[in-house]
Amino acid sequence: MKTAVVILNWNGKQLLEQFLPSIVNYSDGDTEVYVADNASTDDSIAFVKANFPSVKIVINQENGGYAKGYNDALQHIDADIYCLINSDIEVTPNWLPPIIEVFENESNTAIIQPKLLDFKDKEKFEYAGAGGGFVDYFGYPYCRGRVFNYLEKDNGQFDDITQIFWASGACFFIRSEVFHKLNGFDEHYFAHQEEIDLCWRSQNEGYDVKYVGTSTVYHVGGATLQESNPRKTFLNFRNSLFTILKNVPRKHVILVIFIRLILDGIAGLKFAVELRPVHTWSVLKAHLSFYKNLRKFIKKRRQIQRKLSYSVHTSVVWQHFVLGKTEFKKLQ
Repeated sequence: MKTAVVILNWNGKQLLEQFLPSIVNYSDGDTEVYVADNASTDDSIAFVKANFPSVKIVINQENGGYAKGYNDALQHIDADIYCLINSDIEVTPNWLPPIIEVFENESNTAIIQPKLLDFKDKEKFEYAGAGGGFVDYFGYPYCRGRVFNYLEKDNGQFDDITQIFWASGACFFIRSEVFHKLNGFDEHYFAHQEEIDLCWRSQNEGYDVKYVGTSTVYHVGGATLQESNPRKTFLNFRNSLFTILKNVPRKHVILVIFIRLILDGIAGLKFAVELRPVHTWSVLKAHLSFYKNLRKFIKKRRQIQRKLSYSVHTSVVWQHFVLGKTEFKKLQ
């Protein structure tokens, strides 16, 4: 299968210097490596041209974030499989064959994520995707190996190949025909959680999302937008509400949004108590943006005919923050 490994770049010369070599060295076979540039103002593209002549370059006319950046770039890339990979990821030998094998043997599998470990502590899972993602009843994303900010040590417990609910955008494999059939990512998200929405929509169409733990990559995480950045708080809270409104089945959606607004309010108060008022303001802005776009997303919701049931663990918030459960296997 023809595979395109596509790195979205925005002013990321330092990251490309550090991590592009492993991707080029370990992406052999019928694989081409691309850098999709989001209107960078540094000399990162000149660096790639000078040092990695085999890497192909796609230039986007604007920085449309993760969602629009990939939507624009992939219009110009011909492949059976797209691997959308962050510029702060180190890949390992033999990372591609196990994933391509699943695509070749399972025609209904549309999206795959490898095992994501922490580049800074390679014995632990990484926040962005760990051992594959799920969504609880109230729309909170969590992973095998990561429940909120608690990260498990990798002891081989997730070396399997299994169905998951969402794959991390940090290293996201998708069949090109499915990506274009679903019109790619929702560009209203800009960045963060657009991959959850795309995975949800793909399953609404009857496709499978898989985790392949026999392939491993290491992710720095937060290299382009750190956890402490209030912009990240805004995008995560707002986009989570967008995803709920678009995809939760009709019999649940009103209750889920109502409870979620309350829980988000509590989170905003928690930020204030922790003397992080800028994040409290980010939560408030997220809700204001959600209300502003309410009609638009109701229209998007109506375009989705089938809405998949989604809850594996009813409330991860309750189990983690009240019952103190930190490991995926202990969630009820």
